[in-house]
Amino acid sequence: MTVEWIGGYQARAEWALDQRLPAAGLHPGALHRAMRYAVLGGGKRIRPVLVYLSGAAVGAMIEALDGPACAVEFIHAYSLIHDDLPAMDNDDLRHGQPTCHKAFGEALAILAGDALQALAFQILGQDAAMVADPAIRLRMLAVLTQAAGSRGMAGGQAIDLAAVGQMLTLAELEDMHIHKTGALIRASVLLGALSQPTVEPAVLERLDRYAKCIGLAFQIRDDILDVIGDAATLGKNTGADRALAKPTYPALLGLEGAREHARLLREEALASLQPLGPEAEPLRWIASYIVERVY
Repeated sequence: MTVEWIGGYQARAEWALDQRLPAAGLHPGALHRAMRYAVLGGGKRIRPVLVYLSGAAVGAMIEALDGPACAVEFIHAYSLIHDDLPAMDNDDLRHGQPTCHKAFGEALAILAGDALQALAFQILGQDAAMVADPAIRLRMLAVLTQAAGSRGMAGGQAIDLAAVGQMLTLAELEDMHIHKTGALIRASVLLGALSQPTVEPAVLERLDRYAKCIGLAFQIRDDILDVIGDAATLGKNTGADRALAKPTYPALLGLEGAREHARLLREEALASLQPLGPEAEPLRWIASYIVERVY
C-alpha cells in the first residue's frame, strides 16, 4: 500500500507543479519554456513527496501541502540547472535528456534558474490554499530561504567546489552534505509539518532529526550510484565525481563502508519516528527506499 501512496503523491506533485508554472506561451515564452523543461522533464520528486508525507503524518490537509511541495521542487530544479552549468559540474545530461543549458543556452538557463527560485518564494507568500496564519507562513519562508542560501544549499555547493582534489574527513564531508543536499530535504519535511498549525514543537524536533539523517543517507546513495550505476538507469552521466576528483563517501569509506554508514543513518532516522505511530509509516518506508534505490 505504501508504494501506491508514494505514486499518488508523485502524481499530485506533477499536477501541482504544472499548475503553478507559467504557461509555455506566456510572454516571455522562451524563458517559461526553459523553466517548464527543467521542472517537468523528469525526476523522482523526493522532496515534494516528503512534504506530503510529513504533512500527512501530523494531519495537515493535502491542499495546504501543494504550495510548499512545489516551492521546494522549484528550488531543487533551480539548483540542478545551475549545478549543471560549465562553471559548476559541466554536465550535459539530466533525467535522460540534455541539461537545460544544452537545450536553451547558458544565459537562458541561468535566468530560468533565477526565475524558479523567485517563484518558490512567491508561492509561499501567495498560495491561497496554504496555512492561513501569517506567522507560520513567515516561518516557512525562513526555513526555505535558509535551506537555499549560504547556510544551506548554496553554501554546500561552495564548500564542494573548494573541496575538489582534497581528502576530507568524515565530519567535513558530512558538514558539506548537511548543507548541500541535506538542507533542502530537511526543509521539505519541516514545511510539510508546519502546514499543520497545531503541530507540537517536540514532533517538529523529531521530524527534523529524521530529515537530517535521511538527507545524509540520500547523498551517500547518490555517491554510491555514481560509482556502480549506469547512465541509462540514472538518466545522467556516471563517474563524474571521480573524474572531477570530488570527495565522496565511497572514496573515503569504500563502497561497503558507505553502504553501512547509510544503513546506520536509516536506523537513526527510524528511531526518531518511533513515538509518532502508524501515521508516520510512509516516512519509514521512504527512509528505506532512499538507502536502497537504484536510480
